[in-house]
Amino acid sequence: MIGAGEMNVRFAATGNSQPLPLLPRHQEPLRLPNMPQQIQPTMRTLHPRYTFDEFMVGESNAFAHSVCESIAVNDTSMGSCVYLKAGTGLGKSHLTHAVAHQIINHAPGTRLHFLTAQQLTAEMVHHIKDNSMSRFKEKYQKHCDVLLLDDIQTLNGRTKTQTELAEAMDALMDIGKRIVFTSSLAPKDIPNIDSGFRSRLSSGLITSINPPDLNTRIKIIQRKAFTNNLALSNEIVDYLATNIKGDIRQLESAIVSIKAQSSLLQMTPNFTMVKETLSNISIPDKQIASGMIRDLIAIQFKVSVADLKSKSRKKTISFPRQTAMYLSRKYTEESLADIGNTFNRDHSTVVHAVRTITQKIARNSSVRGQIDYLADKIEKQML
Repeated sequence: MIGAGEMNVRFAATGNSQPLPLLPRHQEPLRLPNMPQQIQPTMRTLHPRYTFDEFMVGESNAFAHSVCESIAVNDTSMGSCVYLKAGTGLGKSHLTHAVAHQIINHAPGTRLHFLTAQQLTAEMVHHIKDNSMSRFKEKYQKHCDVLLLDDIQTLNGRTKTQTELAEAMDALMDIGKRIVFTSSLAPKDIPNIDSGFRSRLSSGLITSINPPDLNTRIKIIQRKAFTNNLALSNEIVDYLATNIKGDIRQLESAIVSIKAQSSLLQMTPNFTMVKETLSNISIPDKQIASGMIRDLIAIQFKVSVADLKSKSRKKTISFPRQTAMYLSRKYTEESLADIGNTFNRDHSTVVHAVRTITQKIARNSSVRGQIDYLADKIEKQML
């Protein structure tokens, strides 16, 4: 008996029908042209939030961000090899993860290898012990479209790995494959590496991520608070941004700690809670002033402090002066007027200097290299 809404269905074969052929169990499904048989399991190692959308762009990291976006979309107009230098917690890992996310999501057939320099060394040692170095060479020289290698400075003293990586770089760069290195040190500052390997590391575009300025720190705190569903007043955001400088991970740690306390106490974050958090996680920064930067620039350009404070408009004086103003704006929390006073100028002169140097950095690789070099000096000597 068939109830309402039910149907009894029977299948029957006619005498003339032929059974449909069954696919063998071992037969692989159809695959798009140019799609590799197996995709590297890189996605499992990527931080889900380390994407370009989640990266807070500011004056200190805008160029590095732009270069990495170009690499991710296979725009090699600025070169196919990028060396990204930054201190701990400034976003170099975030950018490399973002490159990998972009490539995997938009070009999944790309043969991408993303690992640390230590992992590369361990993999090479395994292949040496297994007497299978040919497979290692093929993987990184022939079966690689994009190589992302973190913490290249850890290869100091590892001669064999340097040699193998140099060979892989030659093979990949000859055919226009993309390479991104990250490091806490510039190639010239890594100890115990072969001169040929050092030269190869320096052959691509080298760019730095500097500590975020106040406005960028504010944007980072606002984004982290939003992500953690944490309501912070503008006064608290400004207080956190003013008192936590440098390492972005400290900002993240502060937000997580404040969120935990707020949830536990079931109360809106207040200054008492925030100050207690900062006392546990923040590291006092050295105080840096525009006068210190001015003096350093004078030494580097072999001009006198009096020259930088003079009315001279000679290029040999005006360029160092503008550079010092630009770096003072980047590395101090002084007002435009205070920076101007350091050079016997008003605030409008500082605005003009910052705009001029910013434009020169974008257009002239030589100027960009000089600014990166001076920024590195400031970080090492003053921060």
